[in-house]
Amino acid sequence: MFGPVWSQYFPPKPTFTAAQHVPPGSQVGKVFIITGANQGIGFELVKMLYPTGATIYLAGRSEERVAAAIKDVIDSQQPATPATLKYLHLDLNDLTTIKGSAAAFAVQEKKLDILWNNAGIGGNPEGTTTKQNIEGHVGTNCVAPLLFTQSLLPQLQEAAKTAPAGSVRIIWTSSLMVETYSPPGGVQYEFLSKGKTTEPKRDYASSKVGNWFLAVEAMKRWEKDGIVSVVQNPGNLKTNIYSHQPRLFMAILNLLLYEPRLGAHTLLFAGFTPEVGIGKNNGGYIRPFGILAPNGRQDLYEAIEKGEATKFWGWCETQYRPYV
Repeated sequence: MFGPVWSQYFPPKPTFTAAQHVPPGSQVGKVFIITGANQGIGFELVKMLYPTGATIYLAGRSEERVAAAIKDVIDSQQPATPATLKYLHLDLNDLTTIKGSAAAFAVQEKKLDILWNNAGIGGNPEGTTTKQNIEGHVGTNCVAPLLFTQSLLPQLQEAAKTAPAGSVRIIWTSSLMVETYSPPGGVQYEFLSKGKTTEPKRDYASSKVGNWFLAVEAMKRWEKDGIVSVVQNPGNLKTNIYSHQPRLFMAILNLLLYEPRLGAHTLLFAGFTPEVGIGKNNGGYIRPFGILAPNGRQDLYEAIEKGEATKFWGWCETQYRPYV
């Protein structure tokens, strides 16, 4: 495991770039959703994709913050084929709102080419829980994103009917903490059923294993529809996920953190690399900053083989079933 961990702490510079691989004007007619797009790596990805001419929905809780992010992007660039940037309300902390968010999108769009499930929480030492009393990390990072993704399946399927093979994708977000903090087998349900977080690092890491499990299971279920599903670790980045950490700890940790724009290269690679497609590394794991390579936890691959990804998918469905 040491090799994979080391390579993700100190990844090589990104070689997959917007200028070379997703050039200006290349995505006209495409429709994207990026969750958590008003800050961090989601915002950096929007900036990269703005010259491509796509229609991009920035999904988040605060319309005011998203509007400010959109203004920042528009004011900073004047491309020949600018993307159309739109706000989409999405509150992953409250399952009662998720179907409404997907419905609001469906009113405006018949298809969806790429969904980046980028938004998430982590690092609160006091613990957290969702409005439905689900452990906060797995509820916000896994249960609500799966419901959102399931609700958008008709638009993904519609896009896949006419899009180039392998270009319709769902991108899930993992973390290096999968390797370093997740329990054996990845998910221990007895802790998730207690509502509030009981051990922040373990529970956050479990939610990131959950994202990997959902990526693999989505591939198994929807590859027949022409949909690619992959999971990526964007890298150790200077984002708000560390906002709850002590100053002294952050002074040390900052030596190992990278700028968010580098993590956006991982998202970009996951969305557009030709290294994945239908029957070609679908369900694969992507390391920073755009490297298709295995996760370092062999026990988690064994868990997937034993059906744990299917089990976790079903557990998530049980959590959100009352709100569908």
